Amino acid sequence: MTPGAAVPLLRNSTLHAYVGADPFAGGGLPANVSAVESLAGYVVATAGSRSGPDAAARCAGTLRAARTIGATRVAGFVPYAYPVTPYHGDYLEHFDLIEAARRAVESAPPGAPPRLVARGALAERLLKAPKDAAPPKAGDTIVEEVDLEALLAPYAVAAGGSFRPPWLKEGWFHAYLLQAQTMTDPAARQAADQLYRRLVTGAYEGPAERADLARRLVGRLGAGCERVVVGYSLRREPFSAEFSKGIENIAWDSQAGFGSDIFVRTAKLKDFPWNGWMRLGIGARPAAAWNPVAGFTDAAGRLLWAALGDPALLPGPYGSGPVPHRAVPASVVVGGPAGVEIPEDAVLPQPGTGLLREVGKGKTAKAKVVYRLWASAAHDNTRVGAADAVYPYVFAARWGTPRARPGVEYDPAVDAATRAARQALAGVRVVKVDSEVRRYADITFTYVVPVVEVYLNAASPDPQELAALAPPWSPVPWHVIVLMEEAVKRGVGAFSAGEARRRGVRWLDLARDAKTREALGAILDGLARENHVPEALRRLVDADEAHTRWAALRQFAQRRGHYLVTSGPYQLEKWSDAAVVLQVFRDMNNPLGVGTYDRFAIPRRAYVARITVRGDRLEIAPEIERLEKFLRQYRLVREPLGSGADEDKVDVPACRFVIVAADGRVAAAGVSREVQAHRVVVDLKGRLRPGAYTALVALVLGDNNVSPEVATTQFRVEAAP
Repeated sequence: MTPGAAVPLLRNSTLHAYVGADPFAGGGLPANVSAVESLAGYVVATAGSRSGPDAAARCAGTLRAARTIGATRVAGFVPYAYPVTPYHGDYLEHFDLIEAARRAVESAPPGAPPRLVARGALAERLLKAPKDAAPPKAGDTIVEEVDLEALLAPYAVAAGGSFRPPWLKEGWFHAYLLQAQTMTDPAARQAADQLYRRLVTGAYEGPAERADLARRLVGRLGAGCERVVVGYSLRREPFSAEFSKGIENIAWDSQAGFGSDIFVRTAKLKDFPWNGWMRLGIGARPAAAWNPVAGFTDAAGRLLWAALGDPALLPGPYGSGPVPHRAVPASVVVGGPAGVEIPEDAVLPQPGTGLLREVGKGKTAKAKVVYRLWASAAHDNTRVGAADAVYPYVFAARWGTPRARPGVEYDPAVDAATRAARQALAGVRVVKVDSEVRRYADITFTYVVPVVEVYLNAASPDPQELAALAPPWSPVPWHVIVLMEEAVKRGVGAFSAGEARRRGVRWLDLARDAKTREALGAILDGLARENHVPEALRRLVDADEAHTRWAALRQFAQRRGHYLVTSGPYQLEKWSDAAVVLQVFRDMNNPLGVGTYDRFAIPRRAYVARITVRGDRLEIAPEIERLEKFLRQYRLVREPLGSGADEDKVDVPACRFVIVAADGRVAAAGVSREVQAHRVVVDLKGRLRPGAYTALVALVLGDNNVSPEVATTQFRVEAAP
């Protein structure tokens, strides 16, 4: 649907939201339409003659370029000189450096900037470049927008499991992807790579050292000015807020907007929340293949997979850490110098084959995570269980391990997407299959809960990061993954677009390609005849269960006309060139139903009214936004903490703090939830050496870390008498 076609539909509320773009082009919105904003990408200036000897001159030129570009006002563009933005969860950790970068642009040395050449539509508007501009020359500086989703694409591949790296939304990670490849000084690149490796392997002692490493990494990446950030672009997505025909309860992601897991799990119709039709528009027809390994990679595909898939943990929508979803961490243990003992019957998939071998006696890991899994039914009515949770490890080891010679059973896309998890995994052990009983009014539900231990070779002090590194879950049942594997091995297609091109085969699509569906049906018949169980699962799956699985998949395909089976909240109903129809998949054995994530629907903020330094502690007087609802409307009222008689625990903000020493080193960092007399207290006793410090403080309410109001104060710690 083109943006032009979406405008009248939004005006009359027959279209509920437009995903990925702004049909109103930054202009005024009709009275019945509202919009949300999210980070779309970076605008960068890449210097010509990057191998030249004078980095100082190059930096002076890029500062002048940033000042010139920043003076232009274009809808959706924000002048900005640092790769960590207010839409990143680690914005606070870099705040003083962000301010320093802003001042450096404002005070750029006089003189004309280098010759700037626009690449792409946004850059052309910023530079007012004619369409027939001369091609760039060797010494020119290229100005272009780098799309964030394209930047992250290799790491956002589902790979049949939940393997997205925990730092996928972090600003330092984006900076590394954005700038590392343009560095020309080998020594500087080596130093940046070492800092990066320490961050992704958890080689730091705590949040202060982690923040310090991230700051040093971003500084190292930009020191040579080969590529500098001059701004970022915002994505504005409109939705109908009409009183009866609109939608409400909307959450979105700070970096993915409406094309996210959280949007499809919260937004609902105002008039028919249970049985109506929500109509979403998107600018481009689905082009990427529909397979849950390395498909769904375009904008339409990402939106579809957000609805069809169901990850172990959801990305925190507003810059916070991962949100437990299907795999709930029950405990996280870091082993210390002695490590954590791995039970000898724990298994580890073998690189190249994926076969599960017992780790044996005397093995240790750096950390252990125990998960409780919310199992339920898949769309073909088979029951998701422990085998489905373990099989993604098997798949990643088989298809993500490079071979000496290129072959069929390797896909670089799977390799890139699963590398962090494969390197971290030290063992997996299915402990038991538990049950959990919950009572709602006079109805009792019993849920099946497999309990799985995962042992890791990573020792991050952040339990959220460890829990998100290699969780045991897949939204795709094991028999569907096996069917895809057999199809790829037999030349029916390839998981990724790159491998499809290399091998000269189709990009595997489980729904839209008739020839592929025919081939999948023949393969399925063969697997069903032998009650096939992959060798890696023979201790977890017997012939009877295999028979049930293959029969259910065959019946599903006959009924639905495709093989795209998941355990997600929506199932694929029908499709055409112009539209895709999804149907809600209701399973009473899935506890993650309507309302689970309503807390994200109206993000609230907290503000620092005053900071008081009292010796070795900080006292912060907060103001919070309180939600007032009336009919279908609401408003946010800002008032001091403690002024509401019905104040709840959810109204008490957490205080994130970073203490920076005079030399720029991070001396302390963390989160405080201690409240005394309606003040949030940060106790720094014994944590700081004598000297001058700057405190960076932001208050977080309801996990909303987007665009925090950062307060700063300077203080001294005196030596003990």
